[in-house]
Amino acid sequence: MTTFIFMVRHGESPKLPGGTERTRGLTAKGEADARKITEKLRLEGIEVFYSSPYLRAIHTVSGLAQELGAEIQSVEDLREIHFSDGNMIMPDQELFPLLETMFADPNFVPVGGESIYACQKRSVSVLQDILKQHSGQKVAIGTHGAVMTLMMNYFDAKYNLDFLLQTTKPDIYRMEFTGGTLMGVERL
Repeated sequence: MTTFIFMVRHGESPKLPGGTERTRGLTAKGEADARKITEKLRLEGIEVFYSSPYLRAIHTVSGLAQELGAEIQSVEDLREIHFSDGNMIMPDQELFPLLETMFADPNFVPVGGESIYACQKRSVSVLQDILKQHSGQKVAIGTHGAVMTLMMNYFDAKYNLDFLLQTTKPDIYRMEFTGGTLMGVERL
């Protein structure tokens, strides 16, 4: 039985000083792009919605879920990797070198953060539960760049830091599974 997982990376989100990762919403462009996501996916037959609890991920898929009359199930373990203490917003000039270090050593734990290994373990566990619970269905997951990459990497090593750095905000990847085996990935 074929199951489709639509990984929907969130749209553009403001990185305001003093803000937290959890409460960042979408910029005006991010909101416009979320409407484009709805247009792109409305005829795909998606039946079930999951999301990271972070607002930007929820907001990116909420229009589509609302249009289809579906609830979004927010799951804590789908949150973005925890990069720092207090989960404060990290400027890109600090984030990118940290990502390089973390992907080079998946067990490296930044101060107050979590390792690539820990993030992958928690998020893949959720994905495997979704695959079992919704076998034969089409499921959208509102997600983030790093955690999406790590879930995809679990099934195929080509989804690595280089892949992550080439993704866009927003972005959509349709993953096709037979049972727990990844059969293919298509960028939409």
